[in-house]
Amino acid sequence: MATSLCLFTLLLFLGTIAPSHLQVIAEAPDSKLKLSSRVLQDSIIRKINENPNAGWEAAMNPRFSNYTVGEFKYLLGVKPTPKKELRGVPLVSHPKSLKLPKEFDARSAWPQCSTIGRILDQGHCGSCWAFGAVESLSDRFCINFGMNISLSVNDLLACCGFLCGNGCDGGYPLYAWRYLVHHGVVTEECDPYFDDIGCSHPGCEPGFPTPRCVRKCVDKNQFWRQSKHYSVNAYRIRSDPYDIMAELYKNGPVEVAFTVYEDFAHYKSGVYKHITGDQLGGHAVKLIGWGTSDDGEDYWLLANQWNRGWGDDGYFKIKRGVNECGIEEDVVAGLPSSRNLNLVREVAGTDIVGDASA
Repeated sequence: MATSLCLFTLLLFLGTIAPSHLQVIAEAPDSKLKLSSRVLQDSIIRKINENPNAGWEAAMNPRFSNYTVGEFKYLLGVKPTPKKELRGVPLVSHPKSLKLPKEFDARSAWPQCSTIGRILDQGHCGSCWAFGAVESLSDRFCINFGMNISLSVNDLLACCGFLCGNGCDGGYPLYAWRYLVHHGVVTEECDPYFDDIGCSHPGCEPGFPTPRCVRKCVDKNQFWRQSKHYSVNAYRIRSDPYDIMAELYKNGPVEVAFTVYEDFAHYKSGVYKHITGDQLGGHAVKLIGWGTSDDGEDYWLLANQWNRGWGDDGYFKIKRGVNECGIEEDVVAGLPSSRNLNLVREVAGTDIVGDASA
């Protein structure tokens, strides 16, 4: 042991081993200990709730009462898109001539679209990248075509494969939208989400593996190809708050990705901004509105997919206009396509397909 330590010290002195490696070795045991510790901490709650400038309230959210830091990190399934991949992607902006309201909520703007107000549960799979895309496209089908349908997260999660990332081990929101353009997704009725028990059992471990792609509807009276719904395109929205608001106002909810810190797991109400805790990963959600709090703080309104036991009945607000946690940097969407719709309607025998339960 002494000989090994002397050799290590000599190599470090000679420059063969970088000082950063020494840091990794020193931190490794602490990192392992950190991953197995509880993600919800009384000390974090106190630090936020005793801070008069926090602007939001923290609580012991029952959704994560049994979670370790490692289990929570697993849910944060957004992988950063390689910069070279962004070069050919359309970047949408909107003319400043559009007059936008001070407050906007897609649920009340399009009350006929029950999918907008749904709060789902990704269970214990890092599938947020797929949820944000499919939920937004479902809403946009209702807004543009009057079709109140729930599309299948499972199709995208299971069948996109390595083109979208690693399934339950994380993926790329932009690639998810590309899949929606080229392959489309079937309805939730055809291919329901695999983790139907959500996260009701203690610990939610082990994390579920990515479901297998079967390309068959669970209802044998429905056909996979006929059930497909597509996006016309996949694009990014310029990170200017006005452009993001205009896109939402004109076309419906969009998918956004942001950086999650430890304190976010404790969010209960108010306008979130990062106060304390380490960075844990990237998460994707659905942006449905904006407004200004009674304290004069501009916010974005978002629907999460951690069930209604987390946050403000499943929703949260985050500070708007300052790119809080990178929320305005990675906004992606696509418009719904009429491709296959005549066939879908013919099979269903109606002008409006399906009915999404709230």
